[in-house]
Amino acid sequence: MERNPELGKEKSSRNFILTAAVTALAVLSGLAAVMAGPGSRIGLWHFRTGFEILHWAFYGSIAAVVGVIAVLIFSRKEKLKCLLMALPGAVIGLAVIIVLVNVWLEARNVPPIHDITTDIVNPPQFVDIIPLRTGATNPIQYGGPEVAIRQLQAYPDIKPLVLSVPSDQAFERALMTARNMGWKIEYADKEDGRIEATDTTFWFGFTDDIVIRVTSVDQRSIIDVRSVSRVGRGDAGTNARRIRAFLKRLQQNI
Repeated sequence: MERNPELGKEKSSRNFILTAAVTALAVLSGLAAVMAGPGSRIGLWHFRTGFEILHWAFYGSIAAVVGVIAVLIFSRKEKLKCLLMALPGAVIGLAVIIVLVNVWLEARNVPPIHDITTDIVNPPQFVDIIPLRTGATNPIQYGGPEVAIRQLQAYPDIKPLVLSVPSDQAFERALMTARNMGWKIEYADKEDGRIEATDTTFWFGFTDDIVIRVTSVDQRSIIDVRSVSRVGRGDAGTNARRIRAFLKRLQQNI
């Protein structure tokens, strides 16, 4: 039986069009995923819209990867050409899927709380930062025993840091460490033993509030830290990671 060359050309053309389409879908999904956070950060859309964009970017990436597989299954002579054309889309699609799945798993593995402190009985209190929290949907008051129990279960290592130095020296070290972390210092008073600061998350630009309390005990100092998100029921572990990083760096600076 003779082959119809026109039919072969038509199939080849369809394969290349489909390959180009799934590659374009993967690229668009990748761009959407990358821009979801920065767009929220600069005010182009609400952060909840940014989360919706991430959802659609995830679905688009899955569709693109499935499309690439379909192209490779149904293409014959053009399999190598289609593979080379679709490879960038496949890589982008898989990268988006892997990153977003990791973010989702990380958020799922921690409790939906947004207020983390080293002292769950008597948490450090915010004072000067309160007027800056205009528009914050989360309260500044600590959530009490329910939040404390969830924190203990998820982050048993978040505890006060005891330093074998006088409180004035500990305060200066804590202040220097906070600045080195890139936090914006809103208040610092050695007599009060209190430092209040804000930190902005990298991707979505969420502003979180931090208070550090330095307490003198004999010739030692107790450092307590509290980190609170202004919006969002949960924080995907951000506040706990922030406190850990601060205490680790502070201990290294003594």
